[in-house]
Amino acid sequence: MRKDGEVVTQILQYVVDTLSLGSLYALYSLGIAVVFGIARLINFAHGELIMIAGFTLLLLDGWPLPLRLAAACVAALIAAVLMERLAFRPVRGAKDDTLLITSFAVSFFLQNLFIVMFGALPQGTLLLPALGSSFNVFGVSIGKLDAATIMVTFLSLAALTLFLTRSSLGIQMRASAENFRMARCLGVPANRVIATAFAISGLLAAFGAVMMVTRTGLTSPVMGVTPVFAAFVANIIGGLGRLSGAVLGSYLLAGLTVAFQALLPVGPRSYRDAFVFGALLLVLVARPNGLLRAVATEQRV
Repeated sequence: MRKDGEVVTQILQYVVDTLSLGSLYALYSLGIAVVFGIARLINFAHGELIMIAGFTLLLLDGWPLPLRLAAACVAALIAAVLMERLAFRPVRGAKDDTLLITSFAVSFFLQNLFIVMFGALPQGTLLLPALGSSFNVFGVSIGKLDAATIMVTFLSLAALTLFLTRSSLGIQMRASAENFRMARCLGVPANRVIATAFAISGLLAAFGAVMMVTRTGLTSPVMGVTPVFAAFVANIIGGLGRLSGAVLGSYLLAGLTVAFQALLPVGPRSYRDAFVFGALLLVLVARPNGLLRAVATEQRV
């Protein structure tokens, strides 16, 4: 009985770890999914929105916490809207490869700009130190930061769902995601809808940055590279362009990461990511369009 209890406790611990890591991935993935769903653009510069929010937190170190958090959200939101207006709107009708190159160009430009301004080395800042401890529930250790990450993600999902289903602008965004040309013919303002999608992605990037900086205590010009890669993989696995697919892919990616970390012997454990992406490759072989069918990728903007 004791062994059975230990096994159950260990399984519950894996579930908590998966929920925490998957929730963090979901914050990153939703930002990319929102923009792709409307504009059919994979915004690889989304990682730089995370970076901008992170450096805002760094520069305002010592300020009251609510002001730091609000400033990070505002900075990422404004950066996202400016990114859409200055970089992507002028090439909106271009081919997919042009949009992709523009996305990478914006990403590299912002990374190098921040390297020139702040240097390439990571810089430390203290944020939400009270979340550094943990508590036990039925023998399962739950970090306060893990609980906060899960809560922030679920609240963000709930708020986004309410916005998309209850507000007129949200309904216009859903219509645009289904058929952009038809929505424009019916009077949906394209510029406002796309700008709103970028603004939402900026807010989600800020939430992700807060969780990341709290977890690591570090900011750097390349801090958004790994999150945006994980978000891209999660979107592909879940079904590109679907919010539910982005969330599902995020938790699957997290689940595989936690499982291989726990189950692999010590030697092969350093190759955990290779096993994770090998398993994801098998998923794509079985479901080439993702777990949920990806939305049509034809240009509609």
